[in-house]
Amino acid sequence: MPENPVNSEFKDHFSTDSKNYGRCRPGYPLTLFQYLASATSAHVCAWDCATGTGQAAVSLANHYSQVTATDASREQITRARWHAGVTYKVAPAEASTLPDSSVDLITVAQALHWFDIPAFSREVVRVLKPGGALAVWTYDLLHVSPDIDRVIDELYSDILANYWPDERKMVESGYQGVDFPLKQIQPPLILMKENWDLRHLTCYLSTWSAVKQYQKKQGADPLMLSQGKLEAAWGDPEKARLIAWPLTLKVWINEP
Repeated sequence: MPENPVNSEFKDHFSTDSKNYGRCRPGYPLTLFQYLASATSAHVCAWDCATGTGQAAVSLANHYSQVTATDASREQITRARWHAGVTYKVAPAEASTLPDSSVDLITVAQALHWFDIPAFSREVVRVLKPGGALAVWTYDLLHVSPDIDRVIDELYSDILANYWPDERKMVESGYQGVDFPLKQIQPPLILMKENWDLRHLTCYLSTWSAVKQYQKKQGADPLMLSQGKLEAAWGDPEKARLIAWPLTLKVWINEP
């Protein structure tokens, strides 16, 4: 694995639990990648930036001949999902090491809020081909049912209120005000859903950055403060329930 420079200001909230991050985070719908492929004129090379453990990268490989997936966290890359069409590299978003004008599609899944956006914008302009596209997306607080939602909202807004990083505000706003020097287009509405049992949901909640900060500062697991209420609201813990996240997708085209 190449030794690439990593931004010294990189805020790594997830490497300490990269196994659960890869296993318990929701996947992205196939319709998302079908749409993204339709937004580019060529399908040779895609760059999945801040890939984490490769959730988006492996789906992109179904539509692009070559996928380069980068992340500033070596631990995340070490645990990334193997795919013959994906090449993983340790690199910050602002310095991909990709050649100029070499990429048909750039994707950033649930990570743009961690970037130095002006520096990343310059990197986008440098590597994106004419006719290529940049797509960034994020998802906010999940929805299950009114009684379960109340318990999760209490965890999110009360118990963890002082432990969310400032960047979380960008997620809550749906990346409002974020722009790039490209032509923005309006994508379709795409729904993000999973069928999970209580154990999987709890594993997902454990990957929240605020949970990590609470554990670090308090030496305790904040999920234990909500466990009883969540179990009561859920019922049979092995019962799978439909979980939905509001997905915000923004797309820009590099006009020829």
